[in-house]
Amino acid sequence: MKSILGMGNALTDILAVLPDDSLLRQFHLPKGSMQHVDMATGDRIWNTLKNIGVQYVAGGSSANTITCTAIFGMKSGFIGKVGDDELGHLYKSDQEQYGIKSYLLKGTKSSGRAMVFITAPNAERTFAVYLGAALELVTEDLKPEFFEGYDYFHIEGYLVQDQNLIRRAVEMAKAAGCIISLDMASYNVVESNEAFLHDIVDNYVDIVFANESEAKAFTRMEPREALDELARHCSIAVVKIGKDGSMLKSGDEYHFIEAWPADTIDATGAGDTYAAGFLYAHSLGMPLKVCGEVGSIIAAKVVEVIGTKIDIPRWKAAKQEIRELLAKNS
Repeated sequence: MKSILGMGNALTDILAVLPDDSLLRQFHLPKGSMQHVDMATGDRIWNTLKNIGVQYVAGGSSANTITCTAIFGMKSGFIGKVGDDELGHLYKSDQEQYGIKSYLLKGTKSSGRAMVFITAPNAERTFAVYLGAALELVTEDLKPEFFEGYDYFHIEGYLVQDQNLIRRAVEMAKAAGCIISLDMASYNVVESNEAFLHDIVDNYVDIVFANESEAKAFTRMEPREALDELARHCSIAVVKIGKDGSMLKSGDEYHFIEAWPADTIDATGAGDTYAAGFLYAHSLGMPLKVCGEVGSIIAAKVVEVIGTKIDIPRWKAAKQEIRELLAKNS
């Protein structure tokens, strides 16, 4: 089976289900927002959360994708940076339990974390993000041997705070013969780094994953036209349109993929998981349409749970559904 290496912000998701909004008010976090916080605030929030019971999950966009490819059975690796602290050790052990080969470098700051507050009545999510050591990953940390032996290299757009880092990474991945995929991550990331991302996509990236708002920020077009424009810049373009499904284009080949049925309670990680399913099917040489369908099947499982980790019964169901789909197309 083919192998995949990911690189991204190594963030531990700290999930807390709250009875009311009082904690959000205490830390001046507007409900439903995503706020970046400094180290002092991040530590203060974390210490408060420890007392109310939380769930820790090794996260970050690219790492979420890599965890799923590992569960699919692909040889999977991950490059990131953590602090020499409790969360850093938890992150490493979480990846090891999935068989991921971690290139987790040590930073000087505390480990990055995304504190996720889930509040009634609609399980609305509010984020307080402290990037910490994750932000300390720099060009000089990368070594060509990290990339050797991998067939795919998957990168998240959130890393564009250091454009030199991304450029060096894709250069090394290309030199190692990797197929390169990029998840655009967030429309504001695309808006503020548009020229750079166009350059990287044109010169290095083979597969682009974007949602509607990211595709619009990149092309200034509505989803269907944005897909056509994206496909002019890379081998395979994927535009995800949430509960309405996804669209794929490679050259003149186009497919609309309906969303797989799901009882959605939390959309966190749906895009990361979709990318994992797509890349897994692609690594098996499946047709483009099947790649999108596998992505859709696995994304439907993660939206049925709180957070980004699919439980064992849902993984079993997904693998069975995917096996049946692949058997029909082999």
